[in-house]
Amino acid sequence: MDKLTPNRLAVLGSPIKHSRSPLLHRAAYRQLGLDWTYDAVEVKSGGLAMFLSKLGPEWRGLSLTMPLKQEVLPFIDDFDQMAQHTGSVNTVLLRKIKGRPTLSGYNTDVAGLVRALAEGGVTRASHVTLLGAGATAASALMAAAELGTEFVTVLMRDAQRAQPLVELGRSLGVVVFLEEFGGAAPVDSDVVISTLPGGTVLAAPLPLELRERAVLFDVAYSPWPSGVAASWQAAGGTVLNGLGMLLHQALIQVRIFVTGDPFDPLPDEPAVLAAMRGALTRDPVER
Repeated sequence: MDKLTPNRLAVLGSPIKHSRSPLLHRAAYRQLGLDWTYDAVEVKSGGLAMFLSKLGPEWRGLSLTMPLKQEVLPFIDDFDQMAQHTGSVNTVLLRKIKGRPTLSGYNTDVAGLVRALAEGGVTRASHVTLLGAGATAASALMAAAELGTEFVTVLMRDAQRAQPLVELGRSLGVVVFLEEFGGAAPVDSDVVISTLPGGTVLAAPLPLELRERAVLFDVAYSPWPSGVAASWQAAGGTVLNGLGMLLHQALIQVRIFVTGDPFDPLPDEPAVLAAMRGALTRDPVER
């Protein structure tokens, strides 16, 4: 590959040491025969502007995790539809458009979550409960809408912070109810999606009936099991961890970095996905 071609990528966030994104991306680029680098870089809240200001011409793109998915918004020149709807960017493509350096922002979390749920056998849901109202909650709400969900209940601590989810739900044709943790958790939910950090401990467990009947998809994967996942396992419920979402959203990121288009499949994409999945298998989630 031409040495002048931008070939440097990284995942940014804090904390970042636990991230498995480098494993996934490096495996993909090896499979594609690309001599690209992909690292994990600690960037704390408030530090993104400085990091972006120092990027040289060798940089091709960035993956973003907590707490940067919303902090990056003022720096983005153009957004894909998912990023516009959710107000959350987890992928940045650096390129020149008409000779001007441009940062294009994408959200691959929605597609990653939908694909991971499908792998876990969940392709439809009438009622979904979301735990948490942070940056990932909007992506989870959009994923729920793609499952044909009619009602979403959001359990959260700050109703004002969660209000944008109600408006997003209206735009998607989904009725969103807000409930504080400790309030009435709907036991008729088909799926519960936890967007809480892995170390979060709820003051009180969710209803036993809910944990027994609903599938829990926990976006966390380290430490594992999370507090929520452990309570689900204790009730004999079905639990899916966040590695599936990580895998599939990363595949869409690789499409963006390689082709510039999240909808343009990679050359021999099944082999690329298998290589990425193998990287996760060799580095299993903590038990």
